[in-house]
Order: sequence, then structure tokens, then C-alpha cells
Amino acid sequence: MKIETLKEIIKKKLSNEQFAVLTNLNNGSSEIFKLGTPISKNFINYKNEIQSYYNLKKSGIIDGTEIFIQNYIKPVEVIIVGAVHITQYLIQYLKDLNFNVIVVDPREYFITKQKFQNIKIINEWPEEFFKKIETSSNTALITLTHDPKIDEPALKYALEKKFFYIGALGSKKTHENRCKRLKEEGFNDEEIASIHGPIGIKIGGKSAPEIALSIVAQLIFETNKYKTI
Repeated sequence: MKIETLKEIIKKKLSNEQFAVLTNLNNGSSEIFKLGTPISKNFINYKNEIQSYYNLKKSGIIDGTEIFIQNYIKPVEVIIVGAVHITQYLIQYLKDLNFNVIVVDPREYFITKQKFQNIKIINEWPEEFFKKIETSSNTALITLTHDPKIDEPALKYALEKKFFYIGALGSKKTHENRCKRLKEEGFNDEEIASIHGPIGIKIGGKSAPEIALSIVAQLIFETNKYKTI
């Protein structure tokens, strides 16, 4: 591998970009691949196969070829709406598991009340925050405030952008009412059913750390399922 290619790989990894490294096992040539970038003559004959593996986020020798592809997947971005007590434990779990985390809450009181360290806290309404960032299907949303004025604009945005994971804290009755309002906003049954509500897997937890653990367990399951699609 050329030193220029190795330097570029290191640069892209540090910037959390999604990309792949292609290696022709016949002649040892390597290059970096991203969707929309030109492919050299060493790999052009396998363009469709390379794109398929890239989209599936698979690594290995492409079937029927001598092309090895190593995918470097961008870490999942988790947006948490609500700087509540549970959020502290969520942050701890998620950062240990290599998720990128952003917390959004327009209520300054909650931001100052909780003890958040080494995490990006956005003191804005979700609808204003989402106007300023880029998201993708590689993004997850967790809403925790119980306040429809805060949670539901975020949920609507996540549904429109087709986040791979959307979870909302609240009782069954709260979630039923939430779903009715979303239906009145024009979302269909399939879209609404994609929301995990009440959020988390059932482990019988009552404390903030236990609830956070149930949420993270569900998120990990959906993340691993999403990566194999």
C-alpha cells in the first residue's frame, strides 16, 4: 500500500467518515472508495459488486473476484432529546460503546441541573437544532422529556428522515396518545409503528440506570440488525 493511501485512510478515520479500502489481491494495488468517486482500472470491472458490498457494509473478498474490500463504517450518531437523569447513564453506556452522542434540550434548568461531562449539549428546541445539522439513516433518536412540544417535533423529523432507530420514553397510554397525534399530522401506520414506544426492552427495570440499560440494549440490537440489512 502506498504511503499516500495510508495517510488518507488515517485522515478519514479521524474524521469519522464512511469509506472503504479496495485491494486487488492479484497485483497488490489499493485505493480508497466512496460512493460517487471514480474507480481505477484495477477495480472498474467489479464496480457493481464493490458498490453492493459497500452499501451492505460488508468486508471480505468479493465473491468470484480477487478484490478485498475493508469497510470503515461511520459511528452511529445518537441524538438524545431531554437532559434528564436517565440521560447521564445513557451517555456513559453509549460512549463506552463507541456511539457519537448529542443531547438536545431547550430547558436551561435541566441542562444546569444534571451533571454532564465531555458531551455536546445543545440548549435549543429540536426543530431549530435540526435545521443546522446533517443527519442520515445512520442516525438514531431517543426522546425522554415526556413533553409533546419538545419530543414530537424531533420524532416527526426522525420519521421524515427515516432514522434507523427511533425511541420515545413514556407509558403505553402516553405513547397511544402520541401515535394518534402523529397520525393526525399525516404519518401512516407503518411509519408510526417504527417508533419504539414505550422505549427499551423489558427487563423490569425501575431505576434510571436500569431504564438506560434497557434503552441501550434495544439500540444495540437495532444497530446490529441495521448493519446486516
